[in-house]
Amino acid sequence: MKYHKVIRLKNGIECCLRNGTECDGQAVLDHFHLTHGETDYLLTYPDENCFDVMQESQFLKEKSESKNEIEIVAVVNHAVVGTAGVEAVGKKHKVRHRAELGISVAKEFWGLGIGQALTAACIECARAAGYIQLELSAVAGNARALSMYKKAGFVEYGRNPKGFHSRLAGFQEVIHMRLEL
Repeated sequence: MKYHKVIRLKNGIECCLRNGTECDGQAVLDHFHLTHGETDYLLTYPDENCFDVMQESQFLKEKSESKNEIEIVAVVNHAVVGTAGVEAVGKKHKVRHRAELGISVAKEFWGLGIGQALTAACIECARAAGYIQLELSAVAGNARALSMYKKAGFVEYGRNPKGFHSRLAGFQEVIHMRLEL
């Protein structure tokens, strides 16, 4: 699956949204470590990453060659400042109509429209791949993300009051959302 689009951010700077490629391994890995240390709303902490540069590069290569999954990078001034992906829930018949969305944006670039653009790109790619439902989970305290997802058409379908056990905040409620494509 291929994706490429140049957008203008709210501050007037250009941002390129495109497939992450094998060559982006180090930059995406660096982005992961940065973003997962900047917020307590993502699934993992930087020290829980199990990929090295070669594994990240291989992951990006596989996603760039996939017909139904994708990893998109947001690039500003030659730097990866955001990533988002669409991943199949599973290959079994009963779940192959479903995909999951994951997204992260460097804190320095919050509020500029990258998250919205990455979400829209993933929705477009999920539709093109033939998925019927796109799903995500978000921490209930992450009001900005929840607002963005609701604007994109996602609806809440459940909550887990102890969905995450944060090292900083204790238990965090996780909201499960879905979008019918």
